[in-house]
Amino acid sequence: MAVSRRPVLLVIAHGSRDPRHAATVHALVARVRAQRPGLRVETGFLDFNAPAVPQALERLAAEGVQDVVALPLLLTRAFHAKADIPAVLHEASARLPRLRIHQAEVLGPSPLLLTALERRLYEAGLTPGDRSSTGLVLASAGSTDPEAIAVIAEIARELRHTGWCAVRPAFASASLPRTPDAVRLLRAAPGVRRVAVAPYVVAPGFLPDRIARGARESGADVLGEVLGASPELARLLLARYDEARAPVRRLAAVGA
Repeated sequence: MAVSRRPVLLVIAHGSRDPRHAATVHALVARVRAQRPGLRVETGFLDFNAPAVPQALERLAAEGVQDVVALPLLLTRAFHAKADIPAVLHEASARLPRLRIHQAEVLGPSPLLLTALERRLYEAGLTPGDRSSTGLVLASAGSTDPEAIAVIAEIARELRHTGWCAVRPAFASASLPRTPDAVRLLRAAPGVRRVAVAPYVVAPGFLPDRIARGARESGADVLGEVLGASPELARLLLARYDEARAPVRRLAAVGA
């Protein structure tokens, strides 16, 4: 079997018992393949779904693949990006010494994520002209990691400067406020005529469902879908791949 010298892109997703999660991840990976024909893109999961990351890497090594860019399908650098995934990749590297594994950066923050988020809001019924009178809840999964929480807060500030009437972050777990509390606070904000909830998550599952339930129970006017297999996310995955691949290309050039 001929083996390409181009590093394989291994997208690492968290995994979920909810079948919508894996289906969304696979749809996103399919869009990445469509945007860059010829690039081999594989998927591995940390939990619940197959193949697990170690098994995906073992299969690639058995086929003679030499370089892999492992890309965490995560929006912030929290526990999974800082501990779980590096540990799995380190253990795999020790077992598969001929396979060079390069960990890419997480997806966020990026303007492409904000474009995808606003795409979902417009698909849910908002128009660009509604921004100046709409309070926006930026609803993320939540984390105990201060760096991740600070990133979400900064994204909310950035969105406020792009024309939304008011923006508040909310979290489905680990941190406060929750989505219903953020909706109620925005209702009382000056100039807010409607409240929209934007899930800042990649794929459906338990925590996104909690965000949606909180939005409905608190009477939010608009609820966007998860970021999902949007063209912006596919472009962002390829951008992170290219960034991680740059040192691989330099090493190849030196060894040529």
